[in-house]
Amino acid sequence: MKTVKMAPDVKDAQVRAIDVESALTAPERISDVVKYILERFNQKTKRNEQRSLYEYRVIQNVKEMAASKHNTVAEKKTSAQVNGFNSIFAVSNSIIINGKRVAPVQLYYEEFKRQLAASGQLLRVATIFSFMPNEEEPGEEFDNERLDTVSRDFLESAIADYNAMFDVNYDTSADKFQNYYKDVSLRMKNREIDLLIVVNMFLTGFDATTLNTLWVDKNLRQHGLIQAFSRTNRILNSVKTFGNIICFRDLKQATDDAIALFGNREAGGIVLLKTYDDYYNGYEEDGKHKSGYVELIQLLTSTYPLGSAIISENAQKGFIRLFGAILRLKNILTAFDDFGGNEILSERDFQDYQSMYLDLYQAFNKETDAEKENINDDIVFEIELIKQIEVNIDYILMLVVKYHESNCTDKSILADIQKAVDSSIELRSKKELIEGFISRINTGSNIDRDWEAFVLAQKETDLTKLIKEERLKAEETQRFVENVFYDGVFRTTGTDIDKILPPVSRFSKESNRSVTKQRIIDKLQSFFEKYRGLQ
Repeated sequence: MKTVKMAPDVKDAQVRAIDVESALTAPERISDVVKYILERFNQKTKRNEQRSLYEYRVIQNVKEMAASKHNTVAEKKTSAQVNGFNSIFAVSNSIIINGKRVAPVQLYYEEFKRQLAASGQLLRVATIFSFMPNEEEPGEEFDNERLDTVSRDFLESAIADYNAMFDVNYDTSADKFQNYYKDVSLRMKNREIDLLIVVNMFLTGFDATTLNTLWVDKNLRQHGLIQAFSRTNRILNSVKTFGNIICFRDLKQATDDAIALFGNREAGGIVLLKTYDDYYNGYEEDGKHKSGYVELIQLLTSTYPLGSAIISENAQKGFIRLFGAILRLKNILTAFDDFGGNEILSERDFQDYQSMYLDLYQAFNKETDAEKENINDDIVFEIELIKQIEVNIDYILMLVVKYHESNCTDKSILADIQKAVDSSIELRSKKELIEGFISRINTGSNIDRDWEAFVLAQKETDLTKLIKEERLKAEETQRFVENVFYDGVFRTTGTDIDKILPPVSRFSKESNRSVTKQRIIDKLQSFFEKYRGLQ
């Protein structure tokens, strides 16, 4: 189901919709809006230090396509490291205030640059716009000749920033601006741009599965509003099941009118989410009660108290379904500012439940005996939701530093490390490595330097052992492994695996060859998982 969330958490006092344009473009208001976006950017776009693997369309050769007159290029679906999603910020066109032309897009762009430089926050911000006679009707016109001098000069300056950011060469001239548009489009789809500030462009027809948030500080209505809001509703995975619309003007009536007018046509893919209170406390729908987050957590802690084993298959299935429902609901609630501090479960308790969940996931995904019934068909594990909330190796190393600073005596920190590792599907594959490193540190250790050296040495040792055990071709295997870590994805298609396999005896059966190949793939996959993200 495609959904769009209207944020109820933006206070009217902050973003009051008023008619006085001078107040809407006041420096204090511009500053407050930018501050709000930057403070909540990670929350709304699901940014987390942990980088999760998402399947999405990656378009190669951006420069070549931007230089082409035809908008055609080969696309391929691939697993790519994506750290959350990106967003678009739609703002007003240039206006005249007290006889002076003011461009809100310029005010916002420059304020973003100022606040990002002051905070050290790393976000790639770009902008694109062109002349449009009616700002409430988005469009993709490339008419820069009719832009006023202030707007065109600013656009040239912003494109110069973009050129420096991505090592390209564009400007506002007719041909180069169209290529700039193509380049921006591709980088948005490839999630190379974090926030794109627009006036009229990219609000109609542009679709990117990695785009999940639209910030709005302009008037939109009817078809233009539906088109703009629909930019975020391309479902990607279980993490991105809805898009965020954060309005800095009162567009509720305009939204209601547009959905009523286009409800059976263009707006068919837009469904407004319910309120924070509904998801948190529960609600009634079609005569049935839908449990809220509070009720599900109460059921979890009473039915599956921490420290108690879950023995029977029915109980295990019940826990998997319940915790999965909590993960899905929490994924929605984290988009609301009100949820912060109201999670009920402590971080450590949630990690313990997540560890139980992952234990069952790994148990159910092991090969079962031929006689044993496979119970995986009627349960679903929300692993993508686990990935986007789990901790990463930097967090673990921070805890190791604290342990080192305690002269290696504070055992409670070791318990925190174990809980964090056990609750992470990514770090579980690195558990042996982490424990091996901790066992070697002493009061004289330099954690960052020693960790890097330890990982490098262990990686070489493990790979040498694997090559020797499986009689792999050493040089080819080294090259294969280097390519896998460079791409960030372990692929088994093509002939790369066959090139590293040991020589085949003329008397060996094809089935034996297949078994050997699969065993080697499994070992290489485990090796990749163990060292991925540590280079």
